Amino acid sequence: MSLSLQRKITAALLILYWPAFFFAAHTPVPEVVREAGVSDKGLHLLAYLILTFLLWFTVSDGGKVNWRRAAPWCVLLVTIAYAIFDEWSQTFVAGRSCDAHDFLADLIGTCVGLGAFSFLSFWPASLLVTTVVIFVSANVARANLADLLPAANAIFHLAAYAVFTAIWLRCVRLLMPAIDASQNRAKRLLTAFAAPAALLLTTKILSAILGREWSAVDIVLSMGAATAVVAASRLFNTSGKIRERDKDDRIG
Repeated sequence: MSLSLQRKITAALLILYWPAFFFAAHTPVPEVVREAGVSDKGLHLLAYLILTFLLWFTVSDGGKVNWRRAAPWCVLLVTIAYAIFDEWSQTFVAGRSCDAHDFLADLIGTCVGLGAFSFLSFWPASLLVTTVVIFVSANVARANLADLLPAANAIFHLAAYAVFTAIWLRCVRLLMPAIDASQNRAKRLLTAFAAPAALLLTTKILSAILGREWSAVDIVLSMGAATAVVAASRLFNTSGKIRERDKDDRIG
C-alpha cells in the first residue's frame, strides 16, 4: 500500500526531527541559551508536542485520534518510553540531569497533542502546532533573542510565518471552500492575511505584557514572509486556471 503525500511528508520530517531532537537534548546547554534565560519546561513541552504530532500523523492517515483503537495508545506509550529514556540518558551529559519536572512537561506536551488531535485532522492540527511553536518560541526566553541571535531570529520569523500562512491558506480552501469561492479578490486577500496578522499581533502584545522587547524588524520579516506566500499562492492558482482554460479550449 502506497503512502499518501501527507504521510510521506510527516515521515520525512520525523526522520529528520527525532535524531536532531536527541542530539540537542544530549549536548551541553549552549551558553547563549543560558544567557537568554530560556524556559526549559517550555522547550520540553514544545518538543514533545511536535514529536507527538509527527508520530501520530505518520501512523495515521490524517484522521483524528480514536481512543478506541490501538494506534493512539501506541503513540502515547512510545513517547512516554522515550521521555523516560531521554531523561535517564541525559545524566551522562555534562551540565544536564534527570528531572521529574522535565518529564512532566514532556508528558503534558504529548497529552495536549493527542487530546487536540482527537478533534483536529491533519491540516487544522498542523495550524495549531505551528501556532504553538511561534507563540512559545517568541516568549520562551526572558532576554531578547533578536539581540543574542539576530540571524537565527530573522530566519525563524521568515520560515515560521511562511509555513503558518501556507497551512492557513490550505485550511481555508479545505474547510471553507464555499466561502473562499464566493469572496471577491479583496475579501480573499483579507482572509489570507487575517490569521498571520492576528497571530503576530497577539504574540507581540503578550511579549509586551511580559516585559519582553520586540523589534519592528520581526514584524516586517513576518508579514513579508506571509505576503510572499500569499502572492505565490495567487500566482499558482491563476496559472492553474489558465492551464485549465487552455485545455478546455483545445477540447472544445
